[in-house]
Amino acid sequence: MSRSTLASRLEALYPALTELPTAMRDEVLRTQLSHMEVPAGHLLFEEGAPCRGFPMVLAGEIRVARGTPNGRSLDLYRVTPGELCVASTSCLFGHSMLMAHGMAVAPTELAVLSPAAFQRWTEHAPFRRYVFGIFADRLVDLMTLAEAVAFQRLDQRLAAALLGHGSAVLRTHQSLADELGTVREIVTRLLRRFEHAGWITLGRERIELLNPQGLRALAAGRIAE
Repeated sequence: MSRSTLASRLEALYPALTELPTAMRDEVLRTQLSHMEVPAGHLLFEEGAPCRGFPMVLAGEIRVARGTPNGRSLDLYRVTPGELCVASTSCLFGHSMLMAHGMAVAPTELAVLSPAAFQRWTEHAPFRRYVFGIFADRLVDLMTLAEAVAFQRLDQRLAAALLGHGSAVLRTHQSLADELGTVREIVTRLLRRFEHAGWITLGRERIELLNPQGLRALAAGRIAE
């Protein structure tokens, strides 16, 4: 892919780049940006490691979580095209180690800005405001997650995770467990209880929602399953 094509795609997804001084932006895109294509399941960065660059997603999706990549972990957030990774941002701003790991959950295409280039861009006020705005939005999401983990029962959180995807949820029990920070066996047990209650029907990597109102009431804490 040519640098001009890569720059055009980035500017379409991250319009704040158009506010950078043209000469500085073009120099960075030409000399301090790497292009990556990785398969699903590829570990992009690890907890406790230094941040080697600032990722901008062109296609695909990154799951950012705490815990071990191949063991028990808790989903913090997902990064899709046009969004920013708070873990990478925090690491680069604070000159600290990464506090989470990031894994591609689908074939993913990235443009990775070098730490030095990220520092240069954040010295420009409009780009810095853009980054902090995204950071603030993610912080609200993480506070909501912390509240759910601390105060909601797991059955409520699972019910909430099933909603908002239409009448069929194409997820494995393991992926739901990863999102909720628990183990597959507990998710399977809860899903079978939901099925017994008549709220869902279980299939292979597919969950049909028969009574979303019941799930919604459970998620809101209005009933005890």
